[in-house]
Amino acid sequence: MNTKRVVGWVAFFGVAAALTWLPDDWMPSEEVEVSVATASTSSTGKARGALPVTAAAKKPAVVKDLTPAGDLFAARSWKAAPTLASVTEQPVIVTPVVQAPSAPPMPFQFIGKLDDRSDLQVFLQNGEKIYVVRKGDVIDETWRIEGISDVELSFVYLPLHLSQTLSVGSTQ
Repeated sequence: MNTKRVVGWVAFFGVAAALTWLPDDWMPSEEVEVSVATASTSSTGKARGALPVTAAAKKPAVVKDLTPAGDLFAARSWKAAPTLASVTEQPVIVTPVVQAPSAPPMPFQFIGKLDDRSDLQVFLQNGEKIYVVRKGDVIDETWRIEGISDVELSFVYLPLHLSQTLSVGSTQ
């Protein structure tokens, strides 16, 4: 016989024997010890097949929970379960209200006017600046004088081409 095979079998049986004789404390066990206590019978009348009397174990027997996980009597059907309609909420998209562009408030104040027979001049103030303007003049590349009358002065806001008026006095 092959010596490697003999050595292998001897090692196998040696380990098996060592594991059986080791104390139970060294080996983890998941088994539950259940001892059976039998009623004692008289020693004179030994019945055939009677077990010897053993004392009840110090630990009570543990009973495992064997209840099924599901309901045994639940209604079952071959039909597919009805599905409920799902409602998806669409977000409301609020469009921003776009206001029409407008000219800024009139930055000028009327100070006075000078009426020569050949030319009409108007004096305007913006902060500390004073402007002397005539019809057709452009102020700061933003305002153009469109017309001058006895009652009002017409401006055009050049970036938006919007008209505005400024009161310049009364006819009296």
